[in-house]
Amino acid sequence: MEIFVAALTIFVLSIFIGFEVINKVPPTLHTPLMSGSNAISGITVVGAILSAGTQHTTLTTTLGFLSVVFATINVVGGFWVTHRMLAMFRRK
Repeated sequence: MEIFVAALTIFVLSIFIGFEVINKVPPTLHTPLMSGSNAISGITVVGAILSAGTQHTTLTTTLGFLSVVFATINVVGGFWVTHRMLAMFRRK
């Protein structure tokens, strides 16, 4: 139970810190940050694939597969948004 409370505390604190960090970013830096977060999400996809591939139990395989799906959606959506934002700055 102590491990769960510690993990939950870290999770809640990371939500607050992430929210504050993102709110303080000026709009001109959002595109570079999106590119950086896409790279991190790419690493998450690799970790999710490894997790799904271990096949310890049906639960871990299912959760690993769902992680792959959601991380891939995040990467594709992030690159799509970055592409649209960069297109706004192109000369016509």
